[in-house]
Amino acid sequence: MKTRKWEELKELNIWLSNPVLKTLKQLEFFEMTPVQEACIPLLLSGKDVAVEAVTGSGKTLAFLIPLLEMLQKRPEKWKPMEVGAIIISPTRELATQISEVLGQFLKLIPSLKEVLLVGGTTPEEDVKKLTKGMNIIVATPGRLEDILSNCKTINLSLCVKSLEFLVLDEADRLLDLGFSVTLNSILSYLPRLRRTGLFSATQTKELQQLIRAGLRNPAIIVIKEKSNVSTPVNLKNSYTIVQAQHKLSIMIDFIRSIGLQQTKYMIFLPTCACVDYFSKVIQALLPSIDVFCLHGKMKSQRFKVFDQFRQAKNGVLICTDVMARGIDISEIQWVLQYDPPSIASNFVHRCGRTARIGNEGNSLLFLLETEDAYVDFIKRNQKVELQQIETKPDDNTVEECLRCMRKLQQQDRLMFDKANRAFVSYIQAYNKHECNLILRLKDMDLGKVAMGFGLLKMPKMPELKGKDVSFFVGPEIDVNEIPYANKQRELHRIKKLIKYQNTGVWPGKCKRKQKQTESWSESKKKHHERQEKRNKRKQQKKLEQHSASAKKKRKLIDEESLAELAKDIALIKKFKKKKISEEEFDMAFGV
Repeated sequence: MKTRKWEELKELNIWLSNPVLKTLKQLEFFEMTPVQEACIPLLLSGKDVAVEAVTGSGKTLAFLIPLLEMLQKRPEKWKPMEVGAIIISPTRELATQISEVLGQFLKLIPSLKEVLLVGGTTPEEDVKKLTKGMNIIVATPGRLEDILSNCKTINLSLCVKSLEFLVLDEADRLLDLGFSVTLNSILSYLPRLRRTGLFSATQTKELQQLIRAGLRNPAIIVIKEKSNVSTPVNLKNSYTIVQAQHKLSIMIDFIRSIGLQQTKYMIFLPTCACVDYFSKVIQALLPSIDVFCLHGKMKSQRFKVFDQFRQAKNGVLICTDVMARGIDISEIQWVLQYDPPSIASNFVHRCGRTARIGNEGNSLLFLLETEDAYVDFIKRNQKVELQQIETKPDDNTVEECLRCMRKLQQQDRLMFDKANRAFVSYIQAYNKHECNLILRLKDMDLGKVAMGFGLLKMPKMPELKGKDVSFFVGPEIDVNEIPYANKQRELHRIKKLIKYQNTGVWPGKCKRKQKQTESWSESKKKHHERQEKRNKRKQQKKLEQHSASAKKKRKLIDEESLAELAKDIALIKKFKKKKISEEEFDMAFGV
């Protein structure tokens, strides 16, 4: 496809400002990508757009350039506390990345100020940033809603009254993460007369509803680099069939065969606990390369780790799907998927972390023998072709990985805990898989999975009930003897262990009473006894109520008699004192 240069927009009566053109030249973006060529003219002509384009196609510049041109061309100068554009992104990493790209353009446009509002900062820090000036806000939805609703220092709802452009980046992901209520709250603060752009790599039913609700007669733009393909052309997608106990060792051998120097890898795992555990294991197996871990439960550390990985010349980033969307690190050569993602659309987004903006990239998916149907599923569902790569386990590497994992656990009980949590979370996540019709837990050999995690002992969990785990063979050690490397933590554990040995109850847990089993006849007899007791209580209650009513009546009668007697006594006293005559006295008593 022939691409246009930025200057060729003049043919459509669109002139980009000098600061924007200079920055594009500095960033070495000399030509427009298809999505940029389609979006920019429509947005600058006043249209709303809903854009679907493959990951890595240049969507960020497709909305940043129109945004900057709109704000610069307004006749009135923007006030320091007047917001002209808002960009909402699902994760803080992606929001930060957008903010950095925007910052490059604003170096030559000093009249406009931008503010980044994401998690990991205090409200006081956000207010301090806002007071310095804000014409463009880049934010995650939760933090933006909080500032709009609860900030008393700055009335942000007044500042956004002149809003000209709203961008929802990775809009489908915003809805996947359950931000629909938050988005509705944010939209209620914004003026309706504005431009709106929705950008995503995939279209969903929820996104179609958002388009109908939030956009006015939008232009629908669908950019595909190749018919029926949803990943970049320069991305080579592959898969390999492995056994569960060999998955880690084959991955390690694969990384070693590709090379560690000047190469960056991303390894996607299903849960936070898996990331915590395998990051330590892989660092021990690959000591010559930096290993970074990143997942959703990491709060303030997330951006620091992300930035370190971007700055590194080589390395391995082990992460969950929190890093599957929009993150642009051009040097990533390989994306390795330990298992299929829980949401089918995330397969495309994971792969899209490589082969960015015309660069070449590779992805490799590790599948078990029982998961081979996933290849056809992802081809039909996500229009992705996968080529098979043959891999064989190396006995020495298999033994090395198992020995390494078990050694780490025996050296520090914390690693023993991490291994068990990782295994449990992995099985639970697999059991809730979106594609559970073809990826079934009952088809998985959990004993082999446990060996692949290098467990010392099979944990107790409901999913193991009735399962054959005979393949698992643990070392002959007493796991209660494994100490924590942290002395204070170990001392606390020993105290709890001693208390448990003395009482039979683990501290913090209530001792369960064993359920007594009994025959059906005994249960029926007890039921009748309980019923009789209930009936007796009801009868007793009725008798008590009747008795109380009778007493109340008697009390009323007694009170009336006393009143009558008092009246008679008063008449007698009046007669004796000659205050009334004898005739009056007789009439009062009815004589």
